[in-house]
Amino acid sequence: MITRRALLTTALLLAATGSLHAEGIAASMFKNPGCECCDAYAAYLRNHGFTVTVKAAEDLAQINRKAGIPEGLEGCHAVFIGRYFVSGHVPFEAVQKLLSEESDIKGITLAGMPAGSPGMSGDKQEPFLIQAIGKDGKTTVFMTV
Repeated sequence: MITRRALLTTALLLAATGSLHAEGIAASMFKNPGCECCDAYAAYLRNHGFTVTVKAAEDLAQINRKAGIPEGLEGCHAVFIGRYFVSGHVPFEAVQKLLSEESDIKGITLAGMPAGSPGMSGDKQEPFLIQAIGKDGKTTVFMTV
């Protein structure tokens, strides 16, 4: 498990260098068995330098509830990076912002499976609205990509 200090150091390096890679940051993905778009998202994260471990989850809804992801905002997989979750096909820019800002939230989500998002086929139809989930369970707009 990555320590808070290691996560902060990496986040500071990302912010300082403007790098579009997160070399060596561990990420654990829980996904529905057999889901190919989740595998494509794991490959996307790996291409950005994350070390991703993928685990099939028979009850992803339970994992989402335990993480604090509100019903209706879940993605088809949940990724845990340090103390945060990243739910759904969230673009790397949002993940990079999450890690570099050290936000006091539980995590971020891109609900559903929008066409053209990382790991999904098709063309992007509209901007992706990334939601932040606070420790109190409330949602706010984190960023639009």
